[in-house]
This record gives sequence, C-alpha cells and structure tokens, in this order.
Amino acid sequence: MSKFFRILHTVAFSALLVFGAGWQTPVAARSSALGYAALPTQQQALVDDLERRSFDWFWQSADPKTGLVPDSYPGQSFSSIAAVGFGLTAYGVGVERGYITRGQAAARTLATLRFFAAAPQNDSEDDATGYHGFFYHFLDMKTGRRAMRYVELSSVDTTLLLGGVLFAQSYYDRDTPQETEIRQLADTIYRRVDWPWMQPRKPLISMGWTPGGQFIPADWKGYNEGMLVYILALGSPTHPVGPEAWTAWLSTNHLTWGSFQGQTFLNFAPLFGHQYSQSWVDFRGIRDAWSREHDLDYFENSRRAAYAQRSYAIANPGHWTGYGANVWGLTASNGPGGLVVKSAAGDRTFQGYTARGVGLDYISDDGTIAPTAAAGSIAFAPEIVVPALETMKQRYGKYIYNDYGFVDAFNLSFHTPTTLRTGKLVPGLGWVDTLQLGIDQGPIVLMTENWRSGFVWNVMKKNPYIRKGLERAGFEGGWLGAGTPEK
Repeated sequence: MSKFFRILHTVAFSALLVFGAGWQTPVAARSSALGYAALPTQQQALVDDLERRSFDWFWQSADPKTGLVPDSYPGQSFSSIAAVGFGLTAYGVGVERGYITRGQAAARTLATLRFFAAAPQNDSEDDATGYHGFFYHFLDMKTGRRAMRYVELSSVDTTLLLGGVLFAQSYYDRDTPQETEIRQLADTIYRRVDWPWMQPRKPLISMGWTPGGQFIPADWKGYNEGMLVYILALGSPTHPVGPEAWTAWLSTNHLTWGSFQGQTFLNFAPLFGHQYSQSWVDFRGIRDAWSREHDLDYFENSRRAAYAQRSYAIANPGHWTGYGANVWGLTASNGPGGLVVKSAAGDRTFQGYTARGVGLDYISDDGTIAPTAAAGSIAFAPEIVVPALETMKQRYGKYIYNDYGFVDAFNLSFHTPTTLRTGKLVPGLGWVDTLQLGIDQGPIVLMTENWRSGFVWNVMKKNPYIRKGLERAGFEGGWLGAGTPEK
C-alpha cells in the first residue's frame, strides 16, 4: 500500500427477502423489511462469523497500553486515528455480543482515552500527537507521535476518532470510578477541539493542517464523509462553528444530484462516504433543509447508492472478471497497482490504494472489489448485501476470507507478475490482499450491528452533542422530534 496515495485520498477528499445467489431484487425493495431474524440459518451464521472476526481484528491488533489501532494488520503499520475511533465503538459491540466483558472493554477504552487526553498538542514537526485539539491522521504505534512529516493534522480523521470517543462517553454510563473517568476524559477530548481554528476560509472547514504547509487548500464541501465533521463542529459546547457552515457544505449538492444506474440520489462515488457518518448517526427519518426539499433522508440516499453500485457491477462496462449481481463493491481500498498492463485488448491501469467508486462525480474502477463496500452497506440494503457476502465467500473464501474476515480487497482481472506493494497473486484467480484496514473493518462491525439491533445508533442518540449538532444543522423529525432546531 502506498502511504502517499493514502494521504492524497484524505486531502482530496425490503419488501422481499433474497435467499438465492442470483435472484434480482426490485429496486423499490426497502431494507427495513429484511431483518437478521428473517435470514435462513446459514446466512445468520455467515453474518455472525463475519461480525466476530472483524471485531477480533480490532481487539487483537490494538496496543493494550495506549489503545492505538494500526492502519493495517497483520504486519507492521503506523496507527490510524480513524481506526481507533472505530475500535472504541467496536469494543461496545463486543460487550453486547458477548465477545468480551464490559470490564475488558472499559479497561481498553480507558487506556485509549488516557493516551489521547495526555498526548502532546503543539505546532512542532515531530514532537506532537495533535494541535488545537485535532490529531494527526497517522501516529507512530510506539511513540504515539506524528508518524511521518507528510502526515496532516486531519479534521475528518479526528472526527472519526471522536465518533468513538463520544460513543464511549454515552455507552459507559455506570457509576463506577472506571466508567466515570471514561466519561470525563471523553468530554475533555471533545471540548478542546478548536473547530473555528480549522476554518481559514469560513464558513467551510479545512481538510487539515501541517506545520510546514499550514492549512490544506481544500475544504469539506459537498456530500461525503465530511458530514460528521460538521455535525460535531456544530455540536461543540466550547468552540462551535456557526450554522452557516452546514449551509456552505450543502452548497454544491446540485452538482452531484441526479440519476446514475437507474437510481436518483446525491452521488458520492466510493461507498465509504455513505458509511462513515452513518456508522454512528441514525439518519432514518430525520431531515435537514436539503433532504426535505428532495423528499428523502440520507439513509435512503445511501440505500440508492448501494443499489446503483450493484447495477453498475451487473452492467460491468469495464468488462472486469467476476463482476455481477452478487460480486460488487467499490470504495477506498488497497489494490494491486499502480501500473499499466499491456494486452491485446488494450492497456489497463491498476491502482494501489485509492478511492475507487462510481457515480456522477467520478468513476474509478480497475476491477478491484472491496468486500467492505458491500458489507458496510448492510444496514442500507441487506437484501442485496447478504447474498453478495455469501457468494464472495463461497466462491473465493479460501483466498479472501481469514481469521479477521474478508481481506481488504481482491482483483480477479490482475494476473501480472510484479513487485506488489501489498497482497499476493493466486495462480488462476488473480490478486488478493493479505491485509485488513481498520477504516474498512470498522463499517463492517458497526453497520452490521446497527442493522441487527440499532445498538450504536441508539447509544449515540443519547449523546447531547450529537443531538445538538444535528439540530443546529437544521435536522428534525424522526427520533429528533419536530421541535425548533437550535441556532
């Protein structure tokens, strides 16, 4: 995996149950009609096994002393603060599923929050974990400091970390010294984030900052994973941004609203942009001004995005090997490249780590399937996701499914012997990764549990900062009620 491309990615950016692997689900099917309990036994076992193995990735890879979670695992890696946020939330899922005890989860969570609360915050190049309450995207697993000099102080990755921090604040609600300290530390970490400082071009929020280059010349604007950035910035009790920030974020939606692969929705090509914010926030039935105007909520929007990706795979305009109704899913992931492979059919370019996806905004497809794209969409459209997971595991599980569930990605069209950044070539099959990434494992665990029980969503509904952020963004209805939004 290219570290350079990982940084570029951050800066730039059911009416009917389906049992049969090839059955075509009507577009109008709604995911809410298919629950876990309605699945046949073998599909329940599949979901159980994948959720547990994906959880184990976090539990076994994290440093128990600092709570730092690696960006990728197995093997040596720097830590991803976003992966830490997913991990903090996954520990609660582990308690509810009986994988670990509440005491074990609380101890790991407390170690993590103690580390981030005490980590140095300053403007130095090498001796800091963060600055102005934000944290560097990647941290050294041993020292906890900025991993490399090209790593940015990341607004979105800090936000994903805070998703886990605020989950911990609301989940650990018992009157014990351990859980009391968790709540206090979580509050401290969130309250000190200076959101207005990350607004050099108000009212938008910048993607990040570096000591050498200062603020990145790109802001969060348009529908993407930045949704949670603005919600947390609006909900801050100490350093909030104004409600005009949400309006500015929405201002370019018209550029990506439209029809793609038979679905009309607000496009964002890779599916992670639909999954990340909704891993923590239940957008079913709540609407802001934009979604009221377009008569849909963001959950429904993402359901349509999942269907569009599946339709794209069925059409398979790139003629990639394996694509079909139950083999689909493009998102940010590892890949076999980058290189250009020449053949009688023409040149084909394969990427390493990149934000693959398809939509009105862009198309980036080199034949690389990321199982998390489908698995992390299970809450949106389980009727098409479960058969896809079942098919991919049945066909290729020997090579793409291991102790930690699905590997990050695989490409059945790549067969060129070369020096690979990650993964391996399997004769007769293609390229398969040998790693899992925390930011891809996280949506699998969280969204699977949200679909099964609503657990993470329900915990987050109790968090006053989440509610305040949503209300200041103009959301109302559903579980928020019909009260007047806060200003």
